[in-house]
Amino acid sequence: MAVSAARRLGLDPPEFFSEGEDEDAEEEEVNSPEDQDIQDGSSMAPHPNMLSCPIVDGYPSVLEYSLEVDAVFCLLCFLFNKPNGHPGQRAFTVDGFRNWKKVRNGMRCPLLNHVGKDPNSSHKLCEQACEDLLNQAQHMPHVIMRQTLQQIADNRLRLKASIDAVLYLVFQGCAMRGHDEKRGSVNRGDFLELVTLLSSYDKNVAKVVLDNAPKNSSYISSDSQKEILQVVSEKVKWEIREEINNANYCIIVDEASDMSRKEQMAIVLRYVDNDGFVRERFFSLVHVSDTLSMTLKNEICSVLSHYDFDIRNIRGQGYDGASNMRGEWNGLQALISRECPYSYYIHGFAHRLQLALVAASKEVIPVYQFFSKLASIVTFVLGSCKHSDELRATFATEIASLIESNELQTGTGLNQMMNLQRPGDIRWSSHLKSISSLIKMFRATCNVLGKIVDEGNTPSQRGEAFSSLEAMNSFEFVFVLHLMKEIMEITDSLCQALQRKSQDILNAMHLVSSTKDLLQNLRDNGWETLLAKVKSFCEVQSVDVPDMSTCYVERRGRARRQRYIVSVEHHYRVDIFNAAIDFQLQELNNRFSEKAVELLMLSCALDPREWFYPQDFTDFEKEELRVQLLHFEAEITKNGDAQKLSGISELCRWLVETRK
Repeated sequence: MAVSAARRLGLDPPEFFSEGEDEDAEEEEVNSPEDQDIQDGSSMAPHPNMLSCPIVDGYPSVLEYSLEVDAVFCLLCFLFNKPNGHPGQRAFTVDGFRNWKKVRNGMRCPLLNHVGKDPNSSHKLCEQACEDLLNQAQHMPHVIMRQTLQQIADNRLRLKASIDAVLYLVFQGCAMRGHDEKRGSVNRGDFLELVTLLSSYDKNVAKVVLDNAPKNSSYISSDSQKEILQVVSEKVKWEIREEINNANYCIIVDEASDMSRKEQMAIVLRYVDNDGFVRERFFSLVHVSDTLSMTLKNEICSVLSHYDFDIRNIRGQGYDGASNMRGEWNGLQALISRECPYSYYIHGFAHRLQLALVAASKEVIPVYQFFSKLASIVTFVLGSCKHSDELRATFATEIASLIESNELQTGTGLNQMMNLQRPGDIRWSSHLKSISSLIKMFRATCNVLGKIVDEGNTPSQRGEAFSSLEAMNSFEFVFVLHLMKEIMEITDSLCQALQRKSQDILNAMHLVSSTKDLLQNLRDNGWETLLAKVKSFCEVQSVDVPDMSTCYVERRGRARRQRYIVSVEHHYRVDIFNAAIDFQLQELNNRFSEKAVELLMLSCALDPREWFYPQDFTDFEKEELRVQLLHFEAEITKNGDAQKLSGISELCRWLVETRK
């Protein structure tokens, strides 16, 4: 009977009653006439003693009588009661009530007292638990569902505000964290201040961010910012992977160290997209334990394989000229070429030129001393705001005096105020700006240094100013100053061209050749012109010019080691002028060999006689390709739009647009 009651409640049958008892009870309900009353509506099988009780109708309806054990059980207590150690707890749940003589005790009847008058009685707590179970609207899944929908909307809006703030700061290259991010801080950092600004323009955002956000899901911590960046980074990388698909690509790798002196490796992918545009995408920054070629190769393969790139599709490698990169046998380019024989290694041309200029400047001692002194002079003058202001004021006075004497032309953009330029260690072209600025401000710089010598605050300051002034007033310094200006003006065009994103390889190779020709022409025919220019400058700046026909004597103790007796002209022309240009040409020839230049020029020509990647074509495709090239050649010569193309990038886009 308890089974049938449990089923009426919509609950599973209690485990107390076995399946056998349930089946026997069902058979008795069918066969026993005494149980017919139970089928007619009674929820309890009456005992003879209970039939004579005057308050039968007052018994709780959840009491169930078991014929098998001749006892009464409370269904609710059996299902929902929690064991508490009370001695009478088992009477209506496990053992059953069968003390029939106490049923006639009226209001003291155990069947009635079992319910209890206390609202917190065990039975009433079970009744409340049953009501809560049957009330589906109050079930936790429904309550959580109603609350979760609003929480999801708030969390998404809160997270969107954090994502927008992070992306904006990243694109602008701004730091996200502040020095003091406490609530009372005047400036809590770029990220928190930007979120505050976003909330001030949107009431919905203001309700869910910062102080109005839950403590466990505010999305403003540094960990949340890093996680957002990591998710965005992964998404961008997979977008690049989808854009490349299974096409060929090139890798550009360089080493760098961060502020914590951790060695890192930057990986850039270069490829042609579906629209025919050449793309260069920064892909990954990997920490490496060392810079051995095998370590770098393993890290590169690990990154590429993680994003399902096939290393056999690499068609180009771009590294610097370090031995671990360009080594012919054990370098990084050699290790990758063993797995992908068609991945040609190219040393970055702009970096080659930088190395050539640096190496050439260190080979000639006077040139090396000049650049050391140049950096010292610029740093000394610009290191003090007072000196810098005096320099600009002196230069302005000089310009005004020259204009008044009609020695300078006036006009829009002419004779503007300027300052000395610091030479950079990374960009060698910055030395040209430094040299040019010193030539224009030579007199003003000498005047400022002379004033420091006379009025300097400390002996060390006066001594350094005197040393710089003495060097500037020497003919050798002025000569090297103008010589390096001539050389670097020739190489600067090539340096700037190699750093342009739109520069075509073929044009760059022509610039390399023209740079070599101009340097050679300067060596052969530029001595007289340069010497005349230097002498004219020295006369204007009151610098003593030595007699070129006299015997040259080295200064500062080097005369004792002087082996040969040469003239002053021989020293400046052979030991400095020719030597500086010769080292420049030598380095350019070494860094830009004819073989590498020829290979690149052939690749730009797209000559059908050259098969760079034979494994990419089947035998049948190779036979078809010859005829296709004939059709292509015939069409190109007649197509006016194709003849206007000026480079490989434009050719690629034209082929994609015309579906050739």
